[in-house]
Amino acid sequence: MTDDLLTAALAEKVFGWKSSPDRFIRPGRSWLPRWRFAPFVNIDDAYALLDSAKPTESVVVTDSLGQITAQVRIGNRMGSAAGSTRAAVITCAIARALGLDIDSEGTDGQS
Repeated sequence: MTDDLLTAALAEKVFGWKSSPDRFIRPGRSWLPRWRFAPFVNIDDAYALLDSAKPTESVVVTDSLGQITAQVRIGNRMGSAAGSTRAAVITCAIARALGLDIDSEGTDGQS
């Protein structure tokens, strides 16, 4: 799944937004341009996703070499990811915890 498709799936599942080709339609019919929500590159968006997903557990660790690892538990499902970009790693861990089918192609949340 591409970053764009995964971003749309996360926005729908976590926030309840509907996606269209150029924007997200939020509850109340307000909208947000798609380029304004970029959880793979924007750390604020990644943390907003994490907060709204209501994890029962989340851990983000950076080792001495700069490798970032995230583990997120939502319900009884654990998602984890590792890489060098904090926003992408957190976003991939959330997606895996939600059971979304992702692969590492196109993302930095490699494992």
